[in-house]
Amino acid sequence: MQPSKKLAKTLGELADQDHFLFSLADLSSLFSELSSEALYALIGRAVKNDLLQRVCRGIYLYPVKGYPAGLLLYRVAARLRAQEFNYISLESALSESGIISQIPLNWITLMSSGRSHTVNCGKWGHIEFIHTKKTLAQLAPDLVYDKKYGFWRASIDLALQDMKFTRRNSDLIVEGVGDEPI
Repeated sequence: MQPSKKLAKTLGELADQDHFLFSLADLSSLFSELSSEALYALIGRAVKNDLLQRVCRGIYLYPVKGYPAGLLLYRVAARLRAQEFNYISLESALSESGIISQIPLNWITLMSSGRSHTVNCGKWGHIEFIHTKKTLAQLAPDLVYDKKYGFWRASIDLALQDMKFTRRNSDLIVEGVGDEPI
């Protein structure tokens, strides 16, 4: 079977509403017989023909019907930093709690045990990872697991502490929130 047909068939069989993102490593394992150059050419053709959409470096979307588009950035973040401890904080946590007056569109902020880095996901937005030296044991009392997003989420107090620690702009924080000014 031709590689492009094999790719379309396999993605059609594997993808569903929970599994719609594929990494370069995932795709490479499907075509272990191809050289790196041939694999890149195959993926390039799949993107050109709208079988796949490149979200960011190494992550591709197979847009199955009904995939949770609103959660795409969180799913990409989970794939990119699967080996690190990450939690929703800063503007993302505070906007959802109504603590800041504007909701950041197409931009999510996560604290991470990994290095600080902003990932450009093209038309989908940006993922901002901010490094923290705090351990899980230090953070545990201020975290809750958010099933919707598939991430730990900072309490309001922790998100405010993270804002202060990272010297983020606090102009949008609603007055009277938190024990002390940021």
